[in-house]
Order: sequence, then structure tokens, then C-alpha cells
Amino acid sequence: MLLNDKLKPYRLLLASQSPRRRELMTGCGLPYEPAPKYDCEEVYPADLPAEEVPLYLSQLKSRAWPGPLAPDVILLTADTVVVLDGEVLGKPCGREEAVGMLGRLSGRRHTVVSGVTLRTAERMHSFEARTSVWFRTLSAEEIEHYVDTCRPFDKAGSYGIQEWIGYAAIERIEGSFYNVMGLPIQKVYVELDKFLDQ
Repeated sequence: MLLNDKLKPYRLLLASQSPRRRELMTGCGLPYEPAPKYDCEEVYPADLPAEEVPLYLSQLKSRAWPGPLAPDVILLTADTVVVLDGEVLGKPCGREEAVGMLGRLSGRRHTVVSGVTLRTAERMHSFEARTSVWFRTLSAEEIEHYVDTCRPFDKAGSYGIQEWIGYAAIERIEGSFYNVMGLPIQKVYVELDKFLDQ
């Protein structure tokens, strides 16, 4: 049975304000509803390894859902971070920080890690995806052009692979392209299919 047929008795709620995640869910043909925005303080233990942060935060977001889940609801929460030298590069606070982050990523390999949690009223399942990304060396002028043109202030690591920088600066990737956009949609599809079979 196709996944979309298995989903017919359920309401799949995507708890994310990210337009890119919504675009990926739509592109994959998954019948989802955007969940209403709710409060979740995205904090994690200081000693948590950087690569484990997204999984932790996806579970935190899931548990922060206000009230019990209805029996027919599947809640999908996700978090994506850029990891360089064992450090999480989150969303930049402004232009200067964005330029600085891209200067650090220039000419180097980094890892994009996403954590995803699926939860119903009765059970929860979490998984992750990792993608390695190689940037060529960028000039200061190129970095400033990208930041001023695309204003990547809502993006982990200060860049979006689907924007100019993805075309002009990324030499290669290993792993899911869509993970770098913010959601490993192929793995979401497969894990959701297995989740419904349990």
C-alpha cells in the first residue's frame, strides 16, 4: 500500500514555520497540515555533542506540543544544524555574524545534521540524517555579495543551498541534498512508512 493511502486515517501535522520544509513536504506529495505555532525554548545541555543537538531538539519540540495529541494525529518535528569543528553554527544574529560564519566555512568541509521526530498519542520515533558539504574558497567580496543579496539570517550556518551560494560555491556533497535544505525528505518518507506499519 502506498504511504499516502496509509496516511488517510491520520492528520499529519508539520510543526515547523520553515517555508523550505513545507516546500519539501509538498514536493514529496505528503498530505500534511502546518501545525499552529507554539512556544518551545530551544535549549540543550552544554556538554551535548554538536552532532546530537538536532535529534535532542526535535524531541524537545515534540514534547513541547501543548496538550495531548488526538488519536488520529501524527506530529512531525525537526531541527537542522551546521556542524564545523565540533561546534554548532546556528542562525546568525545579523550581517557581521553571517559573514563570519561563511568565512569559517569557506574552503572547508562541514556537516549538516537533521533530527526528526514522529509522535502519536501512543508512541514516538526519532531519526537523523547527516550530509557532508564542501565549500570552495570564497573571497570576502563573494561572501558579502551573498549575505547582502540573499540575507540568510533565518538559516543555520548562514546559507541556503538552493540559493546563489549553492550554485557558485558548493563543490560537492555526500548525502541528502534536501537535508541541507532543512529536511531529509526521502528518509522522512521511508521512516514514516515504517512507523505506520508498526
